[in-house]
Amino acid sequence: MSTTPIRRRHFLQSSTALIALPALESLGFRRFASAAAPAAPPKRLVFLGFGWGITTESWFPDIKQPGADYTMPEGLKPLARHKADFSVVQGLWNKYSNDGHWGSTMWLSGANRFGEPGQNFHNSISADQVAAAKLGLDTRFASLQLNGSENAEASGHGPGLSMAWDVSGKPIGGHKGPLEAYHRLFSKDTTPIEQQKAMLAQKRSVLDTVMENARVMQRGLGKTDKGKLEEYFQGIRDIETRLSKDEQWIGVPQPKAPVPEPAPGLAGKEEIKIMYDIMLAAMQTDSTRVLTYRQPVSTLLTSIGIKVAPHDMSHYHSTMGEKLEASKQRDLTQSDLLAGLIDKLKATKEADGSRLFDHVALAYGSNIRTEHNLDNCPTLLTGGGAGIKLGHNIVAAKDTPLCNAWLTLLHGVGVNVERHGDSSGELKELIA
Repeated sequence: MSTTPIRRRHFLQSSTALIALPALESLGFRRFASAAAPAAPPKRLVFLGFGWGITTESWFPDIKQPGADYTMPEGLKPLARHKADFSVVQGLWNKYSNDGHWGSTMWLSGANRFGEPGQNFHNSISADQVAAAKLGLDTRFASLQLNGSENAEASGHGPGLSMAWDVSGKPIGGHKGPLEAYHRLFSKDTTPIEQQKAMLAQKRSVLDTVMENARVMQRGLGKTDKGKLEEYFQGIRDIETRLSKDEQWIGVPQPKAPVPEPAPGLAGKEEIKIMYDIMLAAMQTDSTRVLTYRQPVSTLLTSIGIKVAPHDMSHYHSTMGEKLEASKQRDLTQSDLLAGLIDKLKATKEADGSRLFDHVALAYGSNIRTEHNLDNCPTLLTGGGAGIKLGHNIVAAKDTPLCNAWLTLLHGVGVNVERHGDSSGELKELIA
């Protein structure tokens, strides 16, 4: 008989992902009243993505000034007080990207849209979900997907319900706007516990029936249909994992919200600012350790008095003038909002007295540089959670896989997968 100790939660590991198993009592799982306080502050991973790119001429530092002694570019000047605590990485791209209006669809996956024969759209697991399979085991939400309140296409984002994609490359739903996100995190579930248990049991019964019928159907299917059915099985397994998470937290009260309930109808600059506060609250209360935010751009422009359409703004090279000025003003506003978030990450204290900033790895950027240009994806990394080199203008070799940066962040927060997407290895220039 094996003497290998059985951990409270097990997970399956492949070369690209970790998949949490359901909470099984035979593996030592017991329902608990509250999450155990970690001995040290946990690692968090955050991705902030936007569409329509940036102003190439004024957002990137000069590539002739690599290292710490670089001149702050105009588009990042609101971040000047944090210069020692973020790095800009240049030279990264997703080699399979071919749509200049998809700011986030493949940003975190690096997938080949045409990777499946006979299909014109394919995606794979996003970096946040790789992290969530490990970092999300002990939190109420394995990950939290947030979206702007406006239509995603208006903000330069392509297909998808959020920036997150599961292990099968299927889209994961997100919460639209600050008010919806707030209620998901902090609103009390008034359903009696016994009724919650009964509802979960009913869902499991339905799943069992569906799985049995699918197994019967599997007999006699051809190779192609079996492949499709296996995708279906994976979807069922994902639902089972979510049900196990729900069971784990039945009866555990939601934490008290450290921020007030947002006003309805927020848009643009104020919406992003409040959403940043909600993300901070989610980390403060350890409700989740993995977050993505697909940010609005169209309403951001409107909120700061810009009348140029976001698509036209991204094509500023054709006419310059007001389109170029709109692009520059957008950069300054986004940088100012990010600087405010970093201020709060630094000001928020953990239980051991350290800063929340020291335990967060945060990536900010887009899959698109500007116009239809998909090379040199704008990438800014901050936070001490992944142990990466901060305070530098990092110039990687041209066309280095963006997924090399994601792999480095994953390793830095303790998720030791061999590769991610089209990565060719860690981004050595990032390692402190």
